[in-house]
Amino acid sequence: MKAESIVYTIAGMCFGIILGWIIATQQPTKSPAPATQVASAPQQSSSGSASGQQAKVLDEARVQQLTTILNSDPKNSGAAVQLGNTYFDAERYPEAITWYEKALAIDPKNADASTDLGVSYYYTNRADEALKQFEASLRIDPKHTKTLLNKGIVLAFGKQDLAGAAESWRKVVELAPNTPEAQAAQRGLEGIAAAQSGQKPGGASTNQ
Repeated sequence: MKAESIVYTIAGMCFGIILGWIIATQQPTKSPAPATQVASAPQQSSSGSASGQQAKVLDEARVQQLTTILNSDPKNSGAAVQLGNTYFDAERYPEAITWYEKALAIDPKNADASTDLGVSYYYTNRADEALKQFEASLRIDPKHTKTLLNKGIVLAFGKQDLAGAAESWRKVVELAPNTPEAQAAQRGLEGIAAAQSGQKPGGASTNQ
């Protein structure tokens, strides 16, 4: 998956369900929803196959092509990233993780690959590792807005840390106003504010 599209696959659609999810998980005795459960909710992203969706198909020809390149040039970090992307697009996240990790072993300063790795961890229900990887991305580039947006998503959905999510999303809005990332972050902030006030986005009360 291209780095710039990661944001849209995990953030562009999930904010449509954030309000209901937040309200449903406000009880202190309720366990956080696993990443896989969030991913399989209606209005699903490519993080998982929702009901009625066809399973993603691995591009075997692309895998073979990239594997051939890496066999002849094991230090080709770009090919390793692309191989990770290919497995990510097929929702084969464990294999994607393997190749993103190999790419970062070659090129530790690749913030995009680091963030893609964090997203892959999240989709395998490893929220803590995802957050740790996002912090690594931000050490490479403190203003990496895709990382900040994804960090907020994992904090909200994976850890139920709404204050932390809001802080991360506010940074996105401050750093990159009027961008798709900022628009997604703003929707998340509005969802949190509406949930905390007991209202649906737009002002209608949820306690009717």
